[in-house]
Amino acid sequence: MPPDYDTSRPLATHPSVLELMKQLESLRSEMRRRHGEYASVFERVRLGHRQSAANLIDYLTLRQYDLRDIQDSLAELGLSSLGRTEEHVITTLERVIDNLHMMTGDGDPRRTESAVSFWQGRAILQANTLALLGPLRSGRSTRILVTMPSEAADDYQLVANLIEKGMDCARINCAHDGPEQWERMASNIRRAAQEMGRPCPILMDLPGPKLRTGPVEPGPRVVRLRPLRDALGRTRSPASVLLVDADKTSPDAGLRVSGTIEIPVPAEWLAGLAVGDQIRLRDTRDSPRTLEVARIDDAGVWIEVADTTYLGTGTTLTTANHRAATVGSLPALEQAIVIRVDDTLTLTADLTPAASNEYGGTGFSPGTAEQGRSPTILRIGCTMPQVFGSLQVDDRVFFDDGKIGGVVIAARPTEADIRITMASPRGSKLRAEKGINVPDSGLRLPAIGPDDERILPFVVGHADLVELSFAQSSSDVASLQSHLGELGGDGIGIVLKIETVRGFVALPEMLLAAMASERIGVMVARGDLAVECGFERLAEVQEEMLWLCDAAHVPVIWATQVLDQMAKTGQPSRAEVSDAAMAGRAECVMLNKGPFIAEAVGALDDIISRMSSHQLKKMNLLRRLASWKLAPSGERIEGSPSENPQVEQFH
Repeated sequence: MPPDYDTSRPLATHPSVLELMKQLESLRSEMRRRHGEYASVFERVRLGHRQSAANLIDYLTLRQYDLRDIQDSLAELGLSSLGRTEEHVITTLERVIDNLHMMTGDGDPRRTESAVSFWQGRAILQANTLALLGPLRSGRSTRILVTMPSEAADDYQLVANLIEKGMDCARINCAHDGPEQWERMASNIRRAAQEMGRPCPILMDLPGPKLRTGPVEPGPRVVRLRPLRDALGRTRSPASVLLVDADKTSPDAGLRVSGTIEIPVPAEWLAGLAVGDQIRLRDTRDSPRTLEVARIDDAGVWIEVADTTYLGTGTTLTTANHRAATVGSLPALEQAIVIRVDDTLTLTADLTPAASNEYGGTGFSPGTAEQGRSPTILRIGCTMPQVFGSLQVDDRVFFDDGKIGGVVIAARPTEADIRITMASPRGSKLRAEKGINVPDSGLRLPAIGPDDERILPFVVGHADLVELSFAQSSSDVASLQSHLGELGGDGIGIVLKIETVRGFVALPEMLLAAMASERIGVMVARGDLAVECGFERLAEVQEEMLWLCDAAHVPVIWATQVLDQMAKTGQPSRAEVSDAAMAGRAECVMLNKGPFIAEAVGALDDIISRMSSHQLKKMNLLRRLASWKLAPSGERIEGSPSENPQVEQFH
């Protein structure tokens, strides 16, 4: 027993117990007082959310104090240390106070009516999640949200495959594509969900006041076909490409989400091909190449080539019987600006496409700083000229989710010069439409801008949920609610996307404001948040957001770069598998698009299904471990995989 205890006195009369009881009762009184202060706020909250609003106020009151010493004392007494109070703050606090009264022999707990009981807290959160995101799949406690790639507008099978693999909700990012594509995406989602007998709510993400880089000059219209080779340079498998009817393919279709390259050719020429036919050409380097028809299916004609080949718009294809065709319009190569440390990047309101130095163009300086490379002066546009009125010298500026960073060294009315302080040693590529973060500026823009107002009628007509990007204040929330009300969209669910430090700090007030709506949720946009608050603080910030939303009984969508490498390459990293497992503590996990997104959905479904039997929110579930057992003597290990069914099941 610790030295501050007098072992000659009964535990119940120890001053530490009496002091603990006094402190906790004072905390309970403070919570009740705060309820009175927030009476006007509660009146604006929807009736069905008032218990949750009261619980959130209780939690905020609790967390205004450093309770670590109290927690240690409670744990020593074998009582709850208040570490899992989020969903039922007053109930937990009163149970601890009751137990302290019993330990003192008082017998008069003087309990007040609890705002939310133990069972109610979890039940309310589950009901709110069901109302917002739809039903759970059997075997897991977390839903999967997937951002639709552009191909989802025309590839129904892609959407159906995502739902089959485990997608529960679909996100359409209205910062990309347009109303025609969004409508086709929504139609494919609804059709696939109905045919597969699974609801799949549609979330439409408003663009919001997102700062992005301007356009970069496009590159040549060419695609590279590259076979897979071994370490000795020998071809292991040929490059495969799909010839399609040019009349049935949208211009610049390019790379499919599956990774297949589509080459548009005339339909009449395509129809005359047969398996085994050889096609000759001279590629863009004037290198002679021979391609062979490998198979023909509903998608088109698949051809293979054993040598690296560059196909361009206008390349002539000729069969053995001298039938010729010309390759149709291919997508222009997306070019970038290559930036290195100590370069100066001029950010400008001028949206004229920036010259690329990626392939030796304007401003290209070969070599590295160690080799004496001179810093380069580059330029790129910024989509929101308002930013230049708030940028000051020494302000930090980050690009592309923090991959590139620098400080302002000169600021002008429509431009700012930024000295690059953070980039890859070999240079980082900055492309068009990449995010720009200015965490030190006083820039304050309303979350609902003119573009959002134009999009909202479409959202009301097609979406189940609307996501408020860059939500930063209760007035932003009220503005969205007002617009939805005017458009007859009161019943649409609202998701607050938190991606700035200002939004993180204002989260409690935004939650209370959102509770005027029936269905609400929060998205933790970890990419922008990491840039804004610093990567070293991201884990702390996302934890606090989870706690606040639990206290408000509001479902959380855990977003940005979950299984990102797998979606892009087909192979996950070990770190992102662990990240995906932790994401299961939220009510929903979002995956972004990529060529292997279907595989990523299947993997995430498996990961969170396994973790659902081990952890629920912050609580570890004591499922029987799939491990060996020591004999009572400790001398040997009992069982073997064949003798131990649990171990066998694990393997």
